[in-house]
Amino acid sequence: MTEPQHGLSPIRRIRRLIIGPPRDVSDPQIFHHVSLVALLAWIGLGADGLSSSAYGPDEAYRTLGPHASLSIIIVAMTVVTIAVISIAYSNLIQHFPGGGGGYLVATKLLGKRVGVVSGSALLVDYVLTITVSIASGCDQLWSSFPLHWQPYKLPAEFLVLAALVVLNLRGVKESVNVLAPIFVVFVIAHVVTITYAIGAHFTRLPAVFHNAHADFTQSVHTLGWIPVILILLRAYSMGGGTYTGIEAVSNGVTILREPRVRTGKRTMALMAVSLAFTAGGIMFAYLLTNARPVEGKTMNSVMLGNLFGAWRLGGLPAGEVLVIVTLASEAALLFVAAQTGFLDGPRVLSNMAIDSWMPHRFSQLSDRLVTKNGVYMMGIAAAAALAYTRGNIGTLVVMYSINVFITFSLTELGMSRHWIRDRAKEPRWKSQLAIHGTGLVMCLSILTVTVFEKFSEGGWITVLITSATVTLCFAIRRHYDDVRNSMRRLDEILLSLPMPETIEAVVPSPLDTGAPTAVITVSTFSGFGLHQILSIHKSFPNYFKQFLFVSAAVVDSGNFKGVEEIDHLERTTEEDLKKYVGWAQAHGFKADYRMGIGTEAVATVEELCREISEHFPHALFFMGRLIFREEKWYHRLLHNETPHAIQRRLQFQGIQAMILPIRVLTEK
Repeated sequence: MTEPQHGLSPIRRIRRLIIGPPRDVSDPQIFHHVSLVALLAWIGLGADGLSSSAYGPDEAYRTLGPHASLSIIIVAMTVVTIAVISIAYSNLIQHFPGGGGGYLVATKLLGKRVGVVSGSALLVDYVLTITVSIASGCDQLWSSFPLHWQPYKLPAEFLVLAALVVLNLRGVKESVNVLAPIFVVFVIAHVVTITYAIGAHFTRLPAVFHNAHADFTQSVHTLGWIPVILILLRAYSMGGGTYTGIEAVSNGVTILREPRVRTGKRTMALMAVSLAFTAGGIMFAYLLTNARPVEGKTMNSVMLGNLFGAWRLGGLPAGEVLVIVTLASEAALLFVAAQTGFLDGPRVLSNMAIDSWMPHRFSQLSDRLVTKNGVYMMGIAAAAALAYTRGNIGTLVVMYSINVFITFSLTELGMSRHWIRDRAKEPRWKSQLAIHGTGLVMCLSILTVTVFEKFSEGGWITVLITSATVTLCFAIRRHYDDVRNSMRRLDEILLSLPMPETIEAVVPSPLDTGAPTAVITVSTFSGFGLHQILSIHKSFPNYFKQFLFVSAAVVDSGNFKGVEEIDHLERTTEEDLKKYVGWAQAHGFKADYRMGIGTEAVATVEELCREISEHFPHALFFMGRLIFREEKWYHRLLHNETPHAIQRRLQFQGIQAMILPIRVLTEK
């Protein structure tokens, strides 16, 4: 249900102009309108992986130092790692077609507690996806600017972050469509760059391979095998940022066009091939152009300068223009990559909210069908990370990589355990175990080396934040469990009262529009709702002879998965309302019900109540609210203020509404 345009306040009109008009969740074509085909998914979700070629190879190449010629080995290791992780996550899409990625896999295969660790790591990961992408994007741009422009880089990063928040509040498909041309320019520019770098230095290839072999042999002879292996492993691990976006597709399956599994696998294949070509090609181009670190410049900037800087066209610096255009495309794609954090971060947050590890309000959708609370949370957290690190990409990539590989490792461990446990039922278990087992070894190696090497350089803060998030999740779940147990005791008492034998036998009563009518807002059929009826009798003895039950079928991220899910939501909501009608009739009262469907309970219930008040002038509206023995500051965060919000809106329109307190006795 949507608000009429003439009834909007000036602030809401401005919001509609910026964010866009609400969408109709009852439209059977809505899933087609907001879903992504493989090409758009490659842009919206694959951009995170592809853009990591701007900073992953850079870190690996810098780490090699005087052994830069050994980057050929790192190129091979990079391509193999991308292939293994991509195949593993492609299998993940097939086994978990409902999405959820690392959080769902760890929860289902390793247990709820491990799932919380994976989910918390993913949340921090997606915050850092946004931060790293924006910081690295501005680094690419500022590589073309004078050094005295550096103080303006951080404010620019905050401006980009604010723009992306607004863009994502408009919706998934809109944000991807706007950024698609940027993605295309990046791909074309880098295909040209890598192809030209190899073609222009083709005659040098034998010498490059010879130098790599000589450096490797000399290093082994001088240092020994183990130190050389450790040098390579360190560079390989420091370049772990290259693989950080591969999981995005499996986490975002729910926004893909049907058939989702096939679309997801195609998207994963597109991302893997493009990432392997770009990341491997860029590092190889560093070597071919003899690129060396320069203060204030990225390695990509140095490489492009060496490759195109001397080009002239009619006396004009055509090469410099090409360098700037390529760097601008990298920066723009990195901003596109920040989309992944805004697309998948709120989705993980909502999945955890549905499971009561996070406040339930994070599962709510806006009228544009985006998890707006999650978008706001991602934006705020990313701003805090930018402020803390002051946009330092070295620190951010370390923080980012640690969380990514925590999730990767747990996911691969869960899938490996699955194939071992179900080997009797799975004929392909050996090949699948080989893929996931290899991925597990790779991910654990990168995670271990990164934490060991960079713990004091930013690694400690991400470990601390992730641990704090896990602790917070358990505290939130404990609170919700306490409330649920209290409500269960209420159910045991009140649901034992007489009920009709079948819901099908319930027929709404004809109500007298001129008689006093108690209108009660309810959700599921429970002791909470029945307690409201008894409270009304206690407060207004023998006054109300008829009841009208009102409920909103709220579409959230948990059920916004297809037309069948929406139909099921409407059906179960109507069944619960009929149970209330039957219960009231069994106790000698006339009863009827009204229901609506929407993404926000307040707006949907408000409209229903406004319509009811026009037909029942003597109606009094009631909403139940949990009351704790001691109100704590966090109760407002964990329990929505829907009853008070509805009451305020109705009373402003001159409609009488009351809050019924429902006591929760478990809090000390």
